Amino acid sequence: MKFILGLPTDDMERRTEFGTVAALSEIGKAAEDFGFEGVYITDHPAPTPRYMAQGGHHDLDPPVALAVVAAATTHLRLMTNLYILAFRKPFAAAKALATLDSLSDGRLIFGTGTGYLEPEFSALGAEFAERNEHLDESLEILKQIWTGAPVWGSGRGFDAGGNLALPTPASHPHPPIWIGGNSRRALRRVAEHGDGWLPMRVDKNMARYVHSAAIESLADLRGRLEYLHEELDRRGRTRPVDVMLSPVALGYGDTGFDPGALRNELEQLAELGVNHAGVQFSFPGAGGLKTRTQLLGMMESFANDLIRA
Repeated sequence: MKFILGLPTDDMERRTEFGTVAALSEIGKAAEDFGFEGVYITDHPAPTPRYMAQGGHHDLDPPVALAVVAAATTHLRLMTNLYILAFRKPFAAAKALATLDSLSDGRLIFGTGTGYLEPEFSALGAEFAERNEHLDESLEILKQIWTGAPVWGSGRGFDAGGNLALPTPASHPHPPIWIGGNSRRALRRVAEHGDGWLPMRVDKNMARYVHSAAIESLADLRGRLEYLHEELDRRGRTRPVDVMLSPVALGYGDTGFDPGALRNELEQLAELGVNHAGVQFSFPGAGGLKTRTQLLGMMESFANDLIRA
């Protein structure tokens, strides 16, 4: 099992602790030293007050913040989780992501999905109702743009008459694409375009809010993985797909975590085919994480109990 750390860059009230170049550099370097596979950043450029009041969050711009981490590290993977393509024009998104991958010598994991906060789409001039179609089309065109060859064609947000964009990503043929979402449509998208799947643990009420399917148990996860494997087989794909899920037993920093319970859950997840665990020591509303020193201590304890054990 590999571990990818969620950076607390969503904490806008503690910028000096978590949201400066010095902070990101120190956290990223510690993550690398402690044996984390990578770090990830979420994507909410324009949330609403209502969303924030319900436990939502802002975040730093993912490619910019991850570039800061890249400069302080040598092999730590840099993950967008999730970068919403429907918020952006394809050539602009391709340029930002290729720049990050090029500068970091191929360390980007490009996590993407449809998004779910409709008022955020409105603020950004994006079509919420067409977000699935936008994502599918964008994934196709990004892969063309990233070849470095002239691109011909038109679609949502672009009309290319032989335009090209350099640099190309350092990763070949492009950064690994990990796709979020629990629905069958999302899983078909993984089978069509993805190198990894990012399921979400959500109950039925939350599933309606995020416009996806519920995953409440290991049985639910097993069923979705079986469907994914059917879709992979149907397309003749034989290479395994990475799967990352955040374990329940982690506790998200509120009350700490029980290493034994966490280890047991990770073993169960691994048996199903999950090979990456998302690790977040704080989430909006948790109230448990106040200082960078506190975070670094939790990271070291986790590394000693789970990564180095």
